[in-house]
Amino acid sequence: MIGQKLVALMIMVIPALVAMFGIKLIRDAFFYSIGPDAPFLWGKLISGVLLFVIPVLFIAGFILHHDRKRNRVQPRFMKQEPEEE
Repeated sequence: MIGQKLVALMIMVIPALVAMFGIKLIRDAFFYSIGPDAPFLWGKLISGVLLFVIPVLFIAGFILHHDRKRNRVQPRFMKQEPEEE
């Protein structure tokens, strides 16, 4: 039981750390480009946005999947079963 909880915690912590690094890249792209002759760092901005959005979506999907298994979501978020005719 402890091992399962540790794995679940790592599944949540590792993407959160990646998302924090993505926020750092976004911040760096904006603040390093403030100077009058400094170019805007598009590569750093795009990679930061990707490193922020993808882990957040992963965490949201993990939580939704976990709550669906325990019937803790509203009916509109439950998986629709195909209707038989």
